[in-house]
Amino acid sequence: MITARGLERRFRRKGRGGGEVHAVKGVDLDVEAGELVGFLGPNGAGKTTTLRMLTTLLRPTAGTATIGGHDLLTDPLGVRRNIGYVAQGGGTAPEARVGEELEMQGRLYRMSRADAIARGRVLAEQLDLTGLDKRPTKTLSGGQRRRLDIAMGLIHSPSLVFLDEPSTGLDPQSRANLWDHIRRLRSEQGVTIFLTTHYLDEADALADRLIVIDDGRIVAEGTPDSLKARVSGDGVVIGVPAESTETAADLARQLTGSHDFDVSPGSVRFRVPRGDAAMPELLRALDAKDITMTSMQVTRPTLDDVFLTLTGRTLRDAEEPVVADVA
Repeated sequence: MITARGLERRFRRKGRGGGEVHAVKGVDLDVEAGELVGFLGPNGAGKTTTLRMLTTLLRPTAGTATIGGHDLLTDPLGVRRNIGYVAQGGGTAPEARVGEELEMQGRLYRMSRADAIARGRVLAEQLDLTGLDKRPTKTLSGGQRRRLDIAMGLIHSPSLVFLDEPSTGLDPQSRANLWDHIRRLRSEQGVTIFLTTHYLDEADALADRLIVIDDGRIVAEGTPDSLKARVSGDGVVIGVPAESTETAADLARQLTGSHDFDVSPGSVRFRVPRGDAAMPELLRALDAKDITMTSMQVTRPTLDDVFLTLTGRTLRDAEEPVVADVA
């Protein structure tokens, strides 16, 4: 559904000094029909620039791509006809009514008025918007507005949909509801979904496969579980009396062989392949030294751990550079 090879994009910085920014540096992508792929990257990593290129909003400086069977450079109109794009900011007019927005979007894709209205009703039912067709969009809740954005992106029945930060700003209940709708788009309608998100729990819950970009390059891809397996073991945190911290840390090092330690008064953190198996032996060793364990926590690797391991920073670190186009 998406095949990209060597995609690049350069910009020129605004202001004094100028200079060129190499935002995307030879990205290769493959997305199969029916996949739900999560695209992750910290701010400034090239995620948004890549998305804008794949949706024809920005012409690549170099490289090639085929989207839904249409060449990105030679047939951008064919790409647009076959994709849906739901931008982060949404695209509805506050005073327009829900039904009017859906109908207008369909007409922009050259659907007949009757077909646009009929398709809008189907989408309204599928996305829990039934009965809202006469409501001005400004009166909708955040979750309803986001579902309307998705309905508008699906009005022309695209086989591929790009969702840019679909749940930003929603409360937890609205996010969970939106996740269910996104899952059904793929499972019931066979829509291929390319999803960008800043929420690692969202990527973990929804995506079949994750692609991580950093500094303009793809640094990892795989299922959420396979990426978590790259992090070396479970995280263990034990609490002990402050005066016994160093002794407890030495015992943990001897028993586990781990070299990944963070020791502070009253707390010892480390990683081991199997935290549940390591703890009983460590507890017995502490008892033998008359050290009381005051607390214990064993956690499996998360996507946060994966992200820090791969990029050395969090998903929200850094800012997008201020740039202008390079002709």
